[in-house]
Amino acid sequence: MNGYRELCLDLPPEVDTLCNSVRKFAQNTLRPIARELDAMADPADVIAADSPLRRAFREAYRLGFHVASLPTKLGGLGLRGLGFHVFIEELSCGAVDLALSILTTSFPFSAAAGSGSRELYEEFVRPYVEDRDAKYIGCWGITEPQHGSDTLMAGTPEFHNPRVSGQVVARDNGDCWILNGQKSAWVTNGTIATHMALYLTIDPARGMSGGGIAFVPLNLPGVSRGKPLDKLGQRALNQGEVFFDEVRLPKSFMVTGNDRYEPMLVRTLSSANSIMATAFTGHARAAYEAALQYSMERVQGGKRICDHQLIQKKLFEMFSKVETCRALSRAVLIYNRGSGEPSIQHAIAAKTFCTQTAFEVASDAVQVFGGYGLSREYPVEKLLRDARAAMIEDGTNEVLSLTGARHILNEAGAPKSS
Repeated sequence: MNGYRELCLDLPPEVDTLCNSVRKFAQNTLRPIARELDAMADPADVIAADSPLRRAFREAYRLGFHVASLPTKLGGLGLRGLGFHVFIEELSCGAVDLALSILTTSFPFSAAAGSGSRELYEEFVRPYVEDRDAKYIGCWGITEPQHGSDTLMAGTPEFHNPRVSGQVVARDNGDCWILNGQKSAWVTNGTIATHMALYLTIDPARGMSGGGIAFVPLNLPGVSRGKPLDKLGQRALNQGEVFFDEVRLPKSFMVTGNDRYEPMLVRTLSSANSIMATAFTGHARAAYEAALQYSMERVQGGKRICDHQLIQKKLFEMFSKVETCRALSRAVLIYNRGSGEPSIQHAIAAKTFCTQTAFEVASDAVQVFGGYGLSREYPVEKLLRDARAAMIEDGTNEVLSLTGARHILNEAGAPKSS
């Protein structure tokens, strides 16, 4: 397939060039590697030193894709708005699990760069930007054994409940912070990362709002890892536990404290949900394109199945859903990346809609393939498994909807319930 018809009539030439470059890499490199990794029974083999995963990372880094969103003044590609949307969609259309893994590598380094610390920039950010061998891999540590989507409910009364606070706690020790606790098995890149953007608790009396964000090198004494998670879908996306036992962290490595934590979390959630919406727009497109191509090749009842009206109706509905996802996710990502005050409710609406739609489109693709859609010989059963995870990761769609509703009510001036 040659991709979609671009409806932006004034698409900048550089974005069109980027689109073609990323599409080629994603479909020729990431897609076959993702299928190879998905077939591995043991998740430990996925992250082995000689695994194809390492080659996928190295090739992405050599193209500069790991620093896609970092500003050009820091050595990144400086992608924003439309260009960033095109980049994420094309990468994810190739393989959404590897796309999410590659996109996550920059999280701690972006946080460090945003702190304004010259020390963090010179020691960590610059080497990451200049890395072309995937020696520096970032991860995002937020989910805990007793805390999942509730960690993301910024702006709600529940977020300030003093009876509910995080499990990874930073204790002020004068010249440093002492970290103790555990992040759960859902840390993306958790068992392969070199550095983490760690979302932790500083003041438990303030509930989930009493947090902070730290830049944590994962080679510090007291940091340990669990085994890579064995999952239904997105098996090429490494995830695993990270433990902190009396870890001493320099004071300057705490990039966001109590005073700025909740507004920073709102910005993080707005960005992450916009990215998820875009990624699963690409994933839905991959499922639609696979079904369309197969329908033009498969013969049943004496003619191609695309010539049967029931299949035509299903293909058109899939097409309409993908186009709707693109319109919504693109509008939200452009707004939230360019606005001084991103809209969290729009980001959540895009994430929940696009991930749900990706699952529906992948399910329809399996139906178009018929019995072969259940076979591992064809790609759509993996696409269905990968899509199912999206309605849970980065916040379950149900809990995110409650957070989005609270922000809608806040903006409308409705009094907060107790």
